[in-house]
Amino acid sequence: MKELANKFLQLLGVILLLVGLTACGSAGTSGLEAFQSSDGRYGFFYPTGWTRVSVSGGPEVVFHDLINSDETLSLVISDLGTVPDLQSLGTPLEVGEALVSEVFAPSGGGRQAQLLEATQREKSGHVFYDIEYLVRLDDRDRHEIATVVVDDGSLFTLAASTNEARWPKVNSLFSRVINSLTFFYS
Repeated sequence: MKELANKFLQLLGVILLLVGLTACGSAGTSGLEAFQSSDGRYGFFYPTGWTRVSVSGGPEVVFHDLINSDETLSLVISDLGTVPDLQSLGTPLEVGEALVSEVFAPSGGGRQAQLLEATQREKSGHVFYDIEYLVRLDDRDRHEIATVVVDDGSLFTLAASTNEARWPKVNSLFSRVINSLTFFYS
């Protein structure tokens, strides 16, 4: 019975947190919809009007804009094994450079990337590294921002991307999206 009561309180806490996040000032969530993982572990906001798509063998979660299908939001979850925290992987700059060269634009992949900024922030007991970069493709440039965080042995990378021409119109929205990643329990 005690276990059932604890599960109920945990679920109630998640619901209250989601309601609180949704009710937090219209500037923070205006134009955004809430997403929560099926296990209730994490959640984030994504732009209103975007749709979730399935990608086999790819990111855990992918959303894209129906109108500007070139705009995407993806969440990749990677097992870190025994790495205890984000700082163990390096500074924001070191992690940003590693992600840009090994993940976002690996050699031989036909993409070139330039790290523009890497900063650190804290939220709800987690350290996040926010990374902004430019990816050069053969036919266009893409502007991307991502946040990375370690939670319970996993590295979470939430990234939002658009073509460079649209970046000035969406950078504020994308920043709100990546800053919204929240963990409800670890």
